[in-house]
Amino acid sequence: MSEAPKREFLATRIRNNFLTGLIICAPLAITIWLTWSFIQWADSWVNPYIPARYNPEQFLPFAIPGFGLLVAVIFITMVGFLAKNLIGRSIVRFGESILHRMPLVRTLYKSLKQIFETVLNEQSTSFRKVGLVEFPSPGMWTMGFISSDVTGEIAFRLSDTGEEIVTVFIPPTPVPTAGFLLFVPKSKIRMLDMSVEDATKFLISGGLVTPEYGLVPSDSK
Repeated sequence: MSEAPKREFLATRIRNNFLTGLIICAPLAITIWLTWSFIQWADSWVNPYIPARYNPEQFLPFAIPGFGLLVAVIFITMVGFLAKNLIGRSIVRFGESILHRMPLVRTLYKSLKQIFETVLNEQSTSFRKVGLVEFPSPGMWTMGFISSDVTGEIAFRLSDTGEEIVTVFIPPTPVPTAGFLLFVPKSKIRMLDMSVEDATKFLISGGLVTPEYGLVPSDSK
């Protein structure tokens, strides 16, 4: 083998090894950086409000990363626990009644509360199913998140179709923060087995990260 092919072969090996290492290290480094940044952000918000006598950083020669985040989690959990009893519910209703009297604040509060209740409600089926719908024209398929059954005036106006109508959110690629909201007959949707998390990865990657899917033969044991 002459010198030129040897150098080309060596350069190819080095490039392939670099790309393999990058695939391994980049996601790990980004995950650690995002996690560390979130912990520092939470600590910077919570630690100033912790009394000095309860803050271990006042007695130790080093800082404790995540202590503020831990305090925030405990505080939020205690608020949720207290809000479930009679006195807590009364306090929450009183606070909400004050917010509802503020013209701009009440709109913002109601919207945010409704979003969090919809997303975090364990009984909700919002964005827990993925399907394919024909969009933007027949014969062209796109992935959408099935949020809920259509109710209210929209369901009444579409009642002449004689079919069950569901709400489908069509996010764009690669940043699924906006999109189209469609009202589609349930019979027109091809449901997928993939989870919402896998579908989100698929969309963000532009179709490069395809979820694994295997069919088990019916005669297999």
